[in-house]
Amino acid sequence: MNIRHLALPVLASLALLSACSKDGASAPAAGAPAATASTTPIDAAQAMDVLAAQGKGFAAGKILSANAVYVLFDPQCPHCARLWEASLPLHTSVKFVWLPVAIMNAKSAPQGAAIMTATNPVQAMAAHETSLLAGSGGTSASADIAPDVLAAIKTNTELLERLGAASVPYIVARHQRSNQVVMQAGANDTQALATFLGLGQP
Repeated sequence: MNIRHLALPVLASLALLSACSKDGASAPAAGAPAATASTTPIDAAQAMDVLAAQGKGFAAGKILSANAVYVLFDPQCPHCARLWEASLPLHTSVKFVWLPVAIMNAKSAPQGAAIMTATNPVQAMAAHETSLLAGSGGTSASADIAPDVLAAIKTNTELLERLGAASVPYIVARHQRSNQVVMQAGANDTQALATFLGLGQP
């Protein structure tokens, strides 16, 4: 599946990114609801509005900022964990909205649900990603997921596919300087992320 990018020419000089692709052998989570969302591809121009209206996740960083950066991530993806860490220095100036998807394995949806429904999702995400990068597998989570939460994760996963993405993390944002919608698959370091978003020095 091709990934569509709408990015500034300067981004072509960025280093290759690391991402996790869909596990073709994985089956849908048990009890997953039937697909209800549209399968119509999402154009870059509408991506921000569609994610704001249909995506479900949690916000981190500058919560009151009107300009959100959307990150579709799988809790089992170590590259997503690295992007989370890279985003932390930007939390004082950027609002990130993290949308969990389930494309990696059977732990993806339960862990995404646990993070989304935690009393403090940011704290839960930080603990999970630390555990994942340490090789401990991430947060322990029950496979018994509330139907509405499971449906939200399924919708996020469908949005990822409708964006034309084949891997995570997948970032959708509005460039701070050009005001263009930019999309990118893969993790990068803090400076590269700031450049991608059109920010100054982190």
